[in-house]
Amino acid sequence: MTRLGADDRADDLQWAASRAINPRLAQRGRASFDFLAGLRAAMNTTLTPIIDDDLAAAGITDDALPDDDHGVAAALSRVNSDALRVSHLCKEWHRNNHGPLAAEAFLEVQDEIEPAIAALDQGSSVTLHLEDHQKAPDYWDGVEYHRTTGGWDAFPLAGFVHGELVHKLMVERIFPGGIFKQRLAAARETLGNNYGRILEMGCSTGHFTSALTDVYPDAEITGVDLSRAGLEHARRIGNARGARWQLYQRPAEDTGFEAESFDLVASYILLHELPADIVQAVFDEAFRVLRPGGDVMMSDVTRLNVLGKLQRWRTLEDAKHGGEPHWLESAALDLKEVAERAGFELVESYGLGGGPYPWIVRGRKPS
Repeated sequence: MTRLGADDRADDLQWAASRAINPRLAQRGRASFDFLAGLRAAMNTTLTPIIDDDLAAAGITDDALPDDDHGVAAALSRVNSDALRVSHLCKEWHRNNHGPLAAEAFLEVQDEIEPAIAALDQGSSVTLHLEDHQKAPDYWDGVEYHRTTGGWDAFPLAGFVHGELVHKLMVERIFPGGIFKQRLAAARETLGNNYGRILEMGCSTGHFTSALTDVYPDAEITGVDLSRAGLEHARRIGNARGARWQLYQRPAEDTGFEAESFDLVASYILLHELPADIVQAVFDEAFRVLRPGGDVMMSDVTRLNVLGKLQRWRTLEDAKHGGEPHWLESAALDLKEVAERAGFELVESYGLGGGPYPWIVRGRKPS
C-alpha cells in the first residue's frame, strides 16, 4: 500500500478518511471488543438485578441506610452477595484490560491503516497549534484518567485508539442511547441557536467538536485540550470532514484568547476531570472570553445530590476505583452556583431530557 501524501486527490483523502476513521480490525481485535462490550452489558443486565435482590433481602434500601457516605459503605460491606463480588472483579478486570486490549487490536492492523492516518494528518482544513513545551497543570500531569495506562498521551497514536476504537467499538455499544447521539443532543442545549464563533473547552479527539459543527454548521469553531495525542486525532476527524477548526494545546482555565472574542463556550463531560477550584476557573475563563450576550453550555456527570443513597454509593465506588481522581469533588459542586459566581445570568442546571445524565448547565453573559 502506497503512503498517501499531502498533494493527493480529494478522492484519495476521502478513501483515507473512510479507512482510518472506520478501520476493519483483525479477528482477534474484533473478538476483544465484542468481549469487552459484552462483559459490561452482562454486568448491567444480569448482575445488577441480582445485586439489587441481594441488597433488598439484606434489608438494604435507601430509607434504611445511614445518611453519610461512610455509613452507607460500611453497611454495604457487610452484605453477603456473590453477585456483588463478581461485579467488583469484572469491573476491575475491565478497567485494567480495556486499554491494553485496544492497543493490541490497533497494533494488529497498524501497518495496513497507517498510510490512511498519515493522509488525514496531512490534510489542511484543520489548523493545530501544539504548545506541549509548556508545563502541564499538576492536576493533569501524570494522571491515568479512566485507568488508561500511561495517560492520554501514552503513545503517538493513542488519540486514534481512544477516539475511534475504544469509543466506537466499546463505549458506543454500552452507552444508553448511544454516546454520539447524546453528544449531538447536548450540543443543542444552548440558550441560542446561532453563533459566529464557538470555543470548545476540552475538545479531546473531536467528537463533540463534530457535533457542534453539525448543529452550528456556519460557526467558526476553536477547541482547546491538554492532550497532544487527542488533539492530533481531532485534527484527523476535522480533516476527514473538511471542517475549518482551530485547535490549541492549552488548558481550559487559561486559554490565552482575547477577552470578549466568542459567542458560545461549550464542553462535553470535561468538568469531572478537574478539581473544584479549576472548575470555577473554567467558568470564569468562559465568562472572560465571551462577548456580552454570549452563551455558555457545559455538560458533565450527574450531580451527587440528585442521586439516591445506593446509586450515590455505586457512583462513588466507580469514581474511586475507575481512575477519576477529581470526580467526587467536582460532581459535588452546584454548577448553577458556579456559573452565577462567574457572572452568568439566566442560569439553568438540569439533566438532559429529564434524566440524570449528562448534567447540563447553561447561561448567558449580561449584555
